[in-house]
Amino acid sequence: MALRQTTKSEFSKTTLSNGLRVITETLPAVRSVSLGVWIDVGSRNESDPENGVSHLIEHMVFKGTKRRTARQIASSLESVGGSLNGWTSREQTCYTARILDEHLPVAVDVLADLACNPSMTAHNLKREKTVIVEEIKESLDNPVDKIFDQFSRTYWGVHPLGNPIMGNEATISGMSRKRMLDYYRRNYQTGSVVVAASGAVSHRKLVKLARERFVFGEGVSPEPAAAQRAVRKRVDVVRDKGTQTHVLVGFPGVPYGSLDRMPLTTLTAYLGGGMSSVLFQKIREERGLAYTVYCFHDFYRDSGVFGTYLATDGKYLPKAMEIIRREFSKVRKNRLPKVRVEQVKEQIKGQMILGMESTYSRMSRIARLELMHGRYVSLQETLKAIDQVTASDVLRMANEVLDDEQMAVSVLGPVKKDVLKDVV
Repeated sequence: MALRQTTKSEFSKTTLSNGLRVITETLPAVRSVSLGVWIDVGSRNESDPENGVSHLIEHMVFKGTKRRTARQIASSLESVGGSLNGWTSREQTCYTARILDEHLPVAVDVLADLACNPSMTAHNLKREKTVIVEEIKESLDNPVDKIFDQFSRTYWGVHPLGNPIMGNEATISGMSRKRMLDYYRRNYQTGSVVVAASGAVSHRKLVKLARERFVFGEGVSPEPAAAQRAVRKRVDVVRDKGTQTHVLVGFPGVPYGSLDRMPLTTLTAYLGGGMSSVLFQKIREERGLAYTVYCFHDFYRDSGVFGTYLATDGKYLPKAMEIIRREFSKVRKNRLPKVRVEQVKEQIKGQMILGMESTYSRMSRIARLELMHGRYVSLQETLKAIDQVTASDVLRMANEVLDDEQMAVSVLGPVKKDVLKDVV
């Protein structure tokens, strides 16, 4: 069955004279607007002493500006039925708002105030560092968060991509206000900022508002270090007192803008993209060895990681890992039946189209395309790229990605250090 996009949209882009980019995707059938201020900086831009500063700044901007107190910021959009949020990743920092179309000027004013005019006082810094240290401790008590951070270090080694996004207790507790402000001024530059909106938004109106409200230093933030692994194959086992054993198996993937992105997405969905995926069926449904098992891919601007996550009782780990390795071997050796590839492609397209019913998802998509790919790609163009994936593409991708010599494995749980000696 052929899937088609049903929601009409119009994409527009304007680059202001100072380098700030404004992009919109207008959807006449909705009343809401999802607005985002995307800063092209994240934890991979940080030196080791700065680790966690991107996330710290994201917290600090909500604690007060030259015009608003923290309480006024919190109520600014909630008072008109909207919402305000922020997040930090390894490559971007983002401040978002969702409002009715009539409240766009208020949302722009608030986000611009946050991003451009944060007070970041010494008093607020001291208090927020305590908050973030507690957030770090909470994350360390969550084995899923912990295994993903552990895997990043296993895979990337000492590269900044291997550092935790929130930093650690030592780097946050020791972060000086001067270091934080220097980092902010160095990276919050007009050429590294994208203002994106999707929904019932007028591009011309948003450009006018952005020109009036967003005032950053002119320039571009420094380029981060190129993605590079210090070692290739590595197995890292950390003993933990939890009741389950958590495992991540990873391989080099492809960059965000790669032509192989859709073949890899198809391979990922086939192996571990839902209840019908081969690993879910083999490990959970047929053998009952785990409740959670799935595959994922992280696309960075110059690299990528393909991974498989599993949580199981330690005594089942060798058998579950054996199944994973066997299925990886099969998909490298045997071309998938055409009908199975078509089923997986329909699954991917259906999920993508359903996701595009969210103005936030649409806003995030066009912003990432601008920052990571440098151009807009319509949903129809993306669906066409999925349609063009063949069984031969999936076979080639499996052989390029699932390379045992490039594999990294992280294990967290109450198991012995040599738990995987017979299967890895």
